Amino acid sequence: MDKAKGKAKEATGAMKGDEDKKAEGQAQQRKGEAREEAAQKEKTRREQAEAKQAEKDRDRESRKGKGPLGGVTDTLSGR
Repeated sequence: MDKAKGKAKEATGAMKGDEDKKAEGQAQQRKGEAREEAAQKEKTRREQAEAKQAEKDRDRESRKGKGPLGGVTDTLSGR
């Protein structure tokens, strides 16, 4: 939203020769880009955390019922 508003302000400033309005529009576009980048980073962080949790859950599920040694058997006793 900020990017679109900024682009409109920049265009209006350019058409009217208003350098302040043009600069304000450019600043608003940068603000919009920064917000989008921050949102994308947060989304990536959340997805990585969810993937890590899913991996832990899979590992826990695969170890279920295998005992404290993870299914290691006694190969020395011949059993």
